[in-house]
Amino acid sequence: MIQAPKGTKDLLPQNSGAWQAVEMSMRRCAALAGFREIRTPVFEHTELFQRGVGDSTDIVQKEMYTFVDKGKRSITLKPEGTAGVVRAVIENKLYADPLPVKVYYLNAPIFRYENPQSGRLREHHQFGMECFGAKEPSADAELITVLLGMLTELGLRNLTVHINSIGCPECRPRYHELLKAYLKANYDELCPTCKERFERNPLRVLDCKEEGCKKIAKDAPVIMNHLCDECAEHFAGLKSLLTAQGTPFKIDTHIVRGLDYYTKTVFEIIMQSEREGLALCGGGRYDSLVTQLDGPALPGVGFGIGTERIMMELLSQGIELPVESVCDVFVANLSADDRPQAFQVVSCLRDKRIKADMDHVGRSLKAQFKYAGKIGARHVVMVGGEEALRGNVKVRDMETREECETPVNDIAAFFTK
Repeated sequence: MIQAPKGTKDLLPQNSGAWQAVEMSMRRCAALAGFREIRTPVFEHTELFQRGVGDSTDIVQKEMYTFVDKGKRSITLKPEGTAGVVRAVIENKLYADPLPVKVYYLNAPIFRYENPQSGRLREHHQFGMECFGAKEPSADAELITVLLGMLTELGLRNLTVHINSIGCPECRPRYHELLKAYLKANYDELCPTCKERFERNPLRVLDCKEEGCKKIAKDAPVIMNHLCDECAEHFAGLKSLLTAQGTPFKIDTHIVRGLDYYTKTVFEIIMQSEREGLALCGGGRYDSLVTQLDGPALPGVGFGIGTERIMMELLSQGIELPVESVCDVFVANLSADDRPQAFQVVSCLRDKRIKADMDHVGRSLKAQFKYAGKIGARHVVMVGGEEALRGNVKVRDMETREECETPVNDIAAFFTK
């Protein structure tokens, strides 16, 4: 039997209602903050991610699904959402619109060739929000509070905002030299991956999950102490805005994020649990990324969060989201001769935006009632019998078991009321 590829998962009908509820919350929260939806291709030219994400990252070096198409072009299934959005902003000249440009993407498939793990598959889906053309820390604070509000609205608890600043091209090189000098003294104790990072991106050593590297990073110089005036002022502004909003946060100097394009603000929302604090999502500012991809000088800030990770946490915390019913009215036919009229009644109800269904497999009346109960129908309309001779149908309330008759020609009005 052919099975789904490793690291992929089917979304089955019995689970899709919860996904739709989460997606509705995402859309609502984004729209309230003035963000509009953008959809970018599932695949892009490989160069976009090499230049945008950074060739020193694990994503580009190890995790991308890259292939050569029939036109001999190197194509990559997108491993993250931001680079494609930036490309779309540049190519379509969205920067000519009134600034800032505020967009979100939803249910975007992301592909990473890595060992599947809890909440992270080789094909997973992300919700992200991006803001271009706003340099003030209020844009950073807006994204953090909108995201935190959405997660809280879904019912998730024990959330903590962790923030850091990783400087900019002005102040980061000096810090890199200090960090490399410190790491050099501990070079032999670094893991093989961090030894590779040492020259190309020493900041990533601070983000390593290996116990030996974590121990070394604990006493490393803190970039917060080496920010230029502009970065320090920006970070102070962010802290002030979050405090004024009443959003609790923690300064975490070991947050650096895994992508090369971040500048100034980086943040994560941590789920405090038995797993010692799970990074539920993260984001930050990327003021140089648009120019790096041949666009105009346009600051940006954004985040991405995996939908699978949200669903995992909702399940872990026992949170059941309200989902729409599959069927409001089931129309049962007493005999095969009554099916044409049952079909007409179903069509009439659907025309009035009432969820209606009927039997399509030739069940007995008793079996039709049993099926109606399984799909959660609130009412059953019975077509045929003596009621049909009077031009009526019988309606049963599946919860109270009460029954009544109503003219078949008035059935839509009956349920509309």
